[in-house]
Amino acid sequence: QVQLVESGGGLVQAGGSLRLSCAASGRIFNNWHMGWFRQAPGKEREFVAAISRSVGLTRYADSVKGRFTISRDNTKNTVYLQMNSLRAEDTAIYYCAAGLYSDDAKDYDYWGQGTQVTVSS
Repeated sequence: QVQLVESGGGLVQAGGSLRLSCAASGRIFNNWHMGWFRQAPGKEREFVAAISRSVGLTRYADSVKGRFTISRDNTKNTVYLQMNSLRAEDTAIYYCAAGLYSDDAKDYDYWGQGTQVTVSS
């Protein structure tokens, strides 16, 4: 079992930055690949970014590539999502997840409760 708790969301103006954190507890953190997903009102949950468990391979959705950076600190059992140049369309609830190294939500076994990010234009 893995428990995930996101933090760092909030309200920011377009062009601004936020850093999301996801703290994990339970089973050994560095056994898990980690991902970030988001869900906007009225839309399906979509992939944002993923990071592998040890080598640090990363992958991103085209919509965030060059603006968002995923990273992890296995000593702190935490994964981060640095979000720069935020746009109104980035407004969503952001979830972190633990599972396979994948952009498919079905490949993740554990999910956090989410943190709201609102970007004002």
